[in-house]
Amino acid sequence: MLEIIRIAVLSDNYVWLVHEPRSQETMAVDPAVAEPVLAEAEKRGWKITQIWNTHWHPDHTGGNAAIKEATGCQITGPAAEKDRIPTLDRLVKGGDTVKLGEVVAEVIDVPAHTAGHIAFYIPSEKVAFVGDTLFAMGCGRLFEGTAEQMYDNMRKLEALPDDTKIYCAHEYTQSNGEYAMVAEPDNFALKERMAEVLTLRARGEPTVPTTIKLERATNPCMRAKSAAELAERRTAKDNF
Repeated sequence: MLEIIRIAVLSDNYVWLVHEPRSQETMAVDPAVAEPVLAEAEKRGWKITQIWNTHWHPDHTGGNAAIKEATGCQITGPAAEKDRIPTLDRLVKGGDTVKLGEVVAEVIDVPAHTAGHIAFYIPSEKVAFVGDTLFAMGCGRLFEGTAEQMYDNMRKLEALPDDTKIYCAHEYTQSNGEYAMVAEPDNFALKERMAEVLTLRARGEPTVPTTIKLERATNPCMRAKSAAELAERRTAKDNF
């Protein structure tokens, strides 16, 4: 039922513009900047009524104030980061729900990249907006949390249905895949996927959204057998 539009901004960010046609509500996920998001909505005849933030980093919240000024939208984000996102109107945490029209999203706590990071999962649409927690073939850097927290995040997300589409906030797939090939050199599914990724990127095409099924098969962070192994792999990727 949802229409989800990818807006590429900055060097490698994606803002997701989400339209619910019955209510005519439109929501932006993690708008790094305002102008391209407002322009895309205007082009489609949509009015942005909400913003959902997954965490406080400026490349996810930088467009909040200008979009709010232009549209009067409501901004929802992590209660644990309210002091770092001054534009928030509604504070949420794991176990809460939010709605776009009649479509209900569940809030999942996924701290580690930032201390209060959240994700939004929409069961009826089999869609999750995960910010910088889960990437195609990778996970977010551990800026404000621990490997144990990120390992727990991977367990929460891998429990979603196989065909859940994962909308992350960056085009990191090729670099993640290059490291993944080193971490799991005998993973045939990974080799197949990387060949597809290289073809897409050579054409300048995006590689996300991904799916939970694909990440279970090819993501070295999700596939880590322990928090210690995830820590090793994340550190190795940081230095790759």
